[in-house]
Amino acid sequence: MAPGLTIEATGLAKAYGSVRVLTGIDLQVPEGSVFALLGPNGAGKTTTVRILATLVRPDGGQARVAGFDILRQRHQVRRRISLTGQYATIDELQTGEENLRMMGRLSGLSTAGARARARDLLDGFDLADAAGRRVGTYSGGMRRRLDLAAGLVGRPSVMFLDEPTTGLDPRSRQALWQVIGGLAESGVTILLTTQYLEEADRLADRIAVLDAGQVVAEDSPARLKLRFAEQRLSLTLATGTDFESARRQLGARVLRADPARLAVDVATDGTAPGIRGLLDEVDPGRTAVTRFAVRTATLDDVFLALTGHTAGRAEPAASRTEKEPARV
Repeated sequence: MAPGLTIEATGLAKAYGSVRVLTGIDLQVPEGSVFALLGPNGAGKTTTVRILATLVRPDGGQARVAGFDILRQRHQVRRRISLTGQYATIDELQTGEENLRMMGRLSGLSTAGARARARDLLDGFDLADAAGRRVGTYSGGMRRRLDLAAGLVGRPSVMFLDEPTTGLDPRSRQALWQVIGGLAESGVTILLTTQYLEEADRLADRIAVLDAGQVVAEDSPARLKLRFAEQRLSLTLATGTDFESARRQLGARVLRADPARLAVDVATDGTAPGIRGLLDEVDPGRTAVTRFAVRTATLDDVFLALTGHTAGRAEPAASRTEKEPARV
């Protein structure tokens, strides 16, 4: 395993019957980083996580997690990781503190040690006031925080978070982002799968985009935007005639045309001379363009460029082979 890496995978392959879910995945995740896997449903994100967490055996390839081989040393891997799926796996009939104390005892802590660890985590995840309440009374955001806390009872060095904010409202999602960012700052290595592109943009140090079982691009969020998406100048035209004229004049440079809004997007380098040149070219008489705006590239632009569709596309029936992971 290369120095400084917590996860290293080479050529991971997996098929379910005739459906090839992974066709040779290579990953390198640095220690203490947040690494995000993006991709449409069925791209292989959850299968990748399940393989690295030793829940699924790959058909081909090899991987090491926290320095241990996922096949030959799976027990050592499991002692050093935590896996949280899309839905909380905590017991709703127990209180928050009882859940964490139970996890502590299952992890080998003494009764006193489990109690102390539970209190520390409840404080750290802002759940101390709700420690004595049944989890069934918790909000969705509170359950997700408790779920993450439960995964930290054994002090893992690696956390696999498989779409951890699915179903949360924006406020709860923002709160969970702060928690995840804090975990990374504390030195925990996080492998995150998500379909929320803003989430990956905000949290991840590096992103791998998966499509059809392959990594089609990997880099930092900022560099992905530079490599695969262009800045654009959005023009709103005064009339339908102006719209058609602008679209014809710009030709292949048009990135998007919306007849209903009389809007045209064209690639730009974002510089003042470049923008002035485009405006003068499209509207030399200064009457055709009513509004314009410069828009920077987003991860959604990257996703569209790499996969041919936007994030959140419905999963094809033939690709529904990935299962919801259980907690390790």
